[in-house]
Amino acid sequence: MKTIIPEQEKARNEIRPIPKAKTNDRALLAAIAHRAMIERGLEPDFSPKALQELAAIQKPAAATTGMRDLRDWSWASIDNDDSRDLDQLTVAEALADGQIRILVAIADVDALVHRRTSLDEHAAHNTTSVYTSGGIFPMLPVVLSTNLTSLNENEDRLAVVTDMVFAVDGSLATSDHYRAQVRNRAKLAYRGVGAWLAGEGAMPAAILPVPGLDNNLRLQDTVAQRLADRRQKQGALSLVTSEPRAVFAGDSISDLEPNWKNRATQLIEEFMIAANEATATYLAGKQFPSVRRVLKSPERWARIMTLASGVGEKLPDRPDSEALEAFLERRRQVAPDSFADLSLAVVKLIGRGEYDLDLPGGEPPGHFALAVRDYTHSTAPNRRFPDLITQRLLKAAMAGAPVPYTVKELADLAKRCTEREDDATKVERRMRKTAAALLLSGRIGESFDSVVTGASDKGTWVRLFRPPTEGRVVSGYQGLDVGDRVRVKLVHTDIERGFIDFVRNTGDGTATAKI
Repeated sequence: MKTIIPEQEKARNEIRPIPKAKTNDRALLAAIAHRAMIERGLEPDFSPKALQELAAIQKPAAATTGMRDLRDWSWASIDNDDSRDLDQLTVAEALADGQIRILVAIADVDALVHRRTSLDEHAAHNTTSVYTSGGIFPMLPVVLSTNLTSLNENEDRLAVVTDMVFAVDGSLATSDHYRAQVRNRAKLAYRGVGAWLAGEGAMPAAILPVPGLDNNLRLQDTVAQRLADRRQKQGALSLVTSEPRAVFAGDSISDLEPNWKNRATQLIEEFMIAANEATATYLAGKQFPSVRRVLKSPERWARIMTLASGVGEKLPDRPDSEALEAFLERRRQVAPDSFADLSLAVVKLIGRGEYDLDLPGGEPPGHFALAVRDYTHSTAPNRRFPDLITQRLLKAAMAGAPVPYTVKELADLAKRCTEREDDATKVERRMRKTAAALLLSGRIGESFDSVVTGASDKGTWVRLFRPPTEGRVVSGYQGLDVGDRVRVKLVHTDIERGFIDFVRNTGDGTATAKI
């Protein structure tokens, strides 16, 4: 039997005032999100000193002598429909012998956000932008992250470019790094581009005015598919996951919508992984330390083995990414309808990545899920502080300058970034639950199909299939484990705390099923 923590139960039973009139869900969620940030030690607002520094920044950073001018290239951004903090642009060029050149331009945030300023201190405190149903809490002020340091459409901007050439088999032939001026020719969105690339939708209107952009994007897609195939053969896990986003009708929440990956998200993901690998390798070659993104061996491999044996499969006794990926691919073919559930269970059992300091000559543990050894975060400096750290290291290495951080500073920052990412993730998760609790508050007593996503002494959690949200099983959880499918009944919601409580529904004859 699982242990019930008294403090947790006491917190659940506290009566907290909630506005009775459901007139403005957006305002309610915004207020809760603001409090959640503070409770986790994150700063939801910028200090007066940081805002004073911001007021002195009037325009984007200007080009300097020796910087390349790549503004005539057919650069484009692909991001979420509502994204305004644009960190990267991509473009392709066909070369001889089937090789293809991919350029990834990353916003030169360091050109305006300097070390040891109040803006930098705020970014170093939170270490990440926090995206919630109650609004976005940006790591940098929106004047910067969505304007002056963002690679906005039809604007000249400075960037740090990772220039890569790939062979026909997807292997990296050469890579280079340099600073350049760039210009975003088209602001595109994952949904539209993904549907078009897959032959399931029309070409997005923003592509047409840019000569040759349609063929360039298809060329990029060709490379991305090669990279994905190559990584999959090396053991990269092809998981299908999605975090739901709140859908509003006016100011009232109306639904939770899954945000599934597609061909366009895969394209960007593959290029960002490649750029991060190339950057880590470049820094190592220059004898520079770096902050790596690592994911060591799965925390609960034995349970992953149990999931496999439950469907007649066998995995090795020791963690093996290639064997796990082969199992996942077979399940994708055999049981496509339940593959997302299996993916979610595996993600939970593998555990979370973390940041770790890598010194010259060291042996980084690599990233288990991505099947890469040399990997850093470098492609989102408007949104993540580790990427801004990497950008400063990279610019110093390119210029032949000293390392801008001490080893102790980098070690402390890596630890802080891991801890703060965990805090930010908990705020985002809580706000997803708060939004779900708000949506489900009128459905007490209804039953739902779900999959178990967490099972420990701290409690048992399930995720509903529709609407896609997590909650805790407060009764009937005995014997349940991650990956089990179970019918549950909603018994309680707490909007303020984001609590959603279920009991195992044993009265409808539904048995626990395996995925």
